[in-house]
Amino acid sequence: MSPSQLPYPLFDADNHLYETKEALTKFLPDKYKKAIQYVEVEGRTKIAIRGQISEYIPNPTFDVVARPGAMEDYFKNGNPEGKSKREIFGKPIKAIPAFREPAPRLELMDELKIDRTLMFPTLASLVEERMRDNPELIHAVVHSLNQWLYETWSFNYKERIFTVPVISLPIVDKAIEELEWCVERGAKAILVRPAPVPGFKGLRSFALPEFDPFWKRVVELDVLVTQHSSDSGYARYNQDWEGSGEEMLPFVTNAFRMVSEWRPIQDAVSSWVCHGALLRFPELRIAVIENGASWLPHVLQTLTDVYKKAPEGFGMQDPVAAIKKSIHVSPFWEEDFSKLTSLIGAERVLFGSDYPHPEGLAEPTTYISHIEHLPFEDQKLVMGGNMARLLKV
Repeated sequence: MSPSQLPYPLFDADNHLYETKEALTKFLPDKYKKAIQYVEVEGRTKIAIRGQISEYIPNPTFDVVARPGAMEDYFKNGNPEGKSKREIFGKPIKAIPAFREPAPRLELMDELKIDRTLMFPTLASLVEERMRDNPELIHAVVHSLNQWLYETWSFNYKERIFTVPVISLPIVDKAIEELEWCVERGAKAILVRPAPVPGFKGLRSFALPEFDPFWKRVVELDVLVTQHSSDSGYARYNQDWEGSGEEMLPFVTNAFRMVSEWRPIQDAVSSWVCHGALLRFPELRIAVIENGASWLPHVLQTLTDVYKKAPEGFGMQDPVAAIKKSIHVSPFWEEDFSKLTSLIGAERVLFGSDYPHPEGLAEPTTYISHIEHLPFEDQKLVMGGNMARLLKV
């Protein structure tokens, strides 16, 4: 069955590619070459950032990966036996060409009945946090990655695969330069980490006025802003409670981190209005990807209460209305769609399968079974109509 044989076309807001070892380094200027190295540790290849081995992604070569959808039962039924993530993932598989290249991926998309997709990198999520004290290095590595993405995948492959380049904001002029470079080459969406921006003077919100020239250019270029889950640096806050200095390890159980797992996106969305960028640039289109939606009711209720008490803090503009106008959310398949659509409207909800990650769906079309109770027109919006509108394709 081809994608066109489904009751509506599927535009998946969350697919991933697996980078090769050269993705971060092929185009990296010589003076930064040693910042990223692959090293052998007890027979396994690890990535070292500025001489520090990272376990954030256990197998950064992606020669073997967890099978797609390995965690579906975990998200459906929990983990009553207390298995480790390795046990839940099960036996790994060899990465296939469709995980690495656009042409075979397009064939796989036909098999999976996916018409179009946003394509996110995977390894990129470790970059900014591990280089936060060196803004110039961040910009160099991000540009190197984007050059590799463009060469290998392009930013618009046959109007079906829309690969999303990374934009980092520490130096605003460089961020604008990177934005323009990507858009000139066909990028329709950009990825901005949901985290404070590192800089020469420390961390600060991406929504503060100093970044307005960047957001102004985003609006002028009519680009979709995505905020995908990442290493947002919140391990530092966990460390204050736990007395450790370990990096974020997403595949190692940490009950305390799980309690506050969605705090980064709560803060990011709140920052859009509390620090005003979304109020100053209401034309922005923002898609929150792979963060679920369980955090959203609390954020909206809290902002409603704060606005009631301190409207002057928002320039007398309703922050909840601003969020509902501009921010779109991709819920996890196991969440309550009726509750979400009644909260923000079906036109702000996006289908995302996270394929081929183990946390995602082995068969992306099964997402449909979780929204069958919605009106048919709402289903069409969620499963592809909204994403097509956002990218204007």
